[in-house]
Amino acid sequence: MQILTFTTLYPSAPRPQHGIFVETRLRKLVESGEVTARVVAPCPWFPSTSPRFGEYAAIARVPRRETRHGVDIEHPRYPVLPKLGMSIAPLALFGAVLPVLRREIAEGHDFGVIDAHYFYPDGVAGVLLGRALGRPVVVTARGSDLNLIARHAAPRRWIRWAAAKADGLIAVSAGLRDRLMALGVARDRVRVLRNGVDLTLFRPDDRAAARIALGLRRPTLLAVGNLVALKRHRLMVEALALIPEAELIIVGDGPERAAIERAARARGIADRVRLLGRMAQDRLPQIYSAADVLLLVSTHEGWPNVLLESMACGTPVVVSGLAGIADIVGAPEAGRVVAAITPERLAAAIREVLAAPPARRATRAYAERFDWRSTTEGQVALFRAICEQRSSGDPAAAVAHRPSTRA
Repeated sequence: MQILTFTTLYPSAPRPQHGIFVETRLRKLVESGEVTARVVAPCPWFPSTSPRFGEYAAIARVPRRETRHGVDIEHPRYPVLPKLGMSIAPLALFGAVLPVLRREIAEGHDFGVIDAHYFYPDGVAGVLLGRALGRPVVVTARGSDLNLIARHAAPRRWIRWAAAKADGLIAVSAGLRDRLMALGVARDRVRVLRNGVDLTLFRPDDRAAARIALGLRRPTLLAVGNLVALKRHRLMVEALALIPEAELIIVGDGPERAAIERAARARGIADRVRLLGRMAQDRLPQIYSAADVLLLVSTHEGWPNVLLESMACGTPVVVSGLAGIADIVGAPEAGRVVAAITPERLAAAIREVLAAPPARRATRAYAERFDWRSTTEGQVALFRAICEQRSSGDPAAAVAHRPSTRA
């Protein structure tokens, strides 16, 4: 089968971590030998590559074409208009990408299915493209597209329309499937295909050497992710103030960085909070291995890959009681789930893990249950059923070949 992956969330040379979870799933799918794939990953147009423009300049430096891990990628530009950007984003993406796909088809680069990631605006634009080109579309829900963006009236209407018109729907967690159901989507239309973890990349490192390399001398708490409000890093800082023997390392960058630093200074613990900024994927196993506990206290998540990455390196997790989180943290060797989280409750859970940590080999063994094979098999079955449905004109074909899901 030939598929076209369509998403604004995809890595590039200047932004190697952007949407890496989409690339990883696609790489595992292609490695199965069941599909070939191309990627169209549009970027907002920005006029300058000057470093003084920060992330916007990085977007401007994204090449129009590149190849990563043997997959060809195009990065067409689309306009983003101030104040109107959110409401017209699907149409802007559609208008920018339709000529690109028509050209590719004319040049012999046809495809059988559009594999769209992130419901808004990408999934909506993907469905528009599928209808214009006569190609079936599968949309994957990934997290804030349904948890946050769907709260707004205009995107919510678009999401409902796209969900009704898409040929297939995937959610990376049971919680996101439930979000789609709350928007009126029938349960049996949504396949729950969770993300896996790269067990070759994420594996236990030499813990003693890692701690020496990072200069760690106290029990170490770790957070990995964008520094944005929904991740609640400041709540972690408040909990750290209650655990004077520990330190906190934060990997990632974003608009909350200054607020996190201010919170640490206000509590007199700035010397125990280290912000390392963004780091390459191949550096993360060392950091996970060096830590005692990974923290994730977000208000919303889809399927947070950092949890499995940490566990694959032998490090347990403490996480807020998010919808569907039991699908990931489902045993004592994985870590603790804190319901109705507060700084005090978070600190208490951290102390429990530090006082009686699970064997790191047991935490690694738990993570080994989450390989990519079942997710890849589920995608292949779904794409094949949709292609057979289109070729036969039989709407029952996709039902007859529906992959089983467990959630």
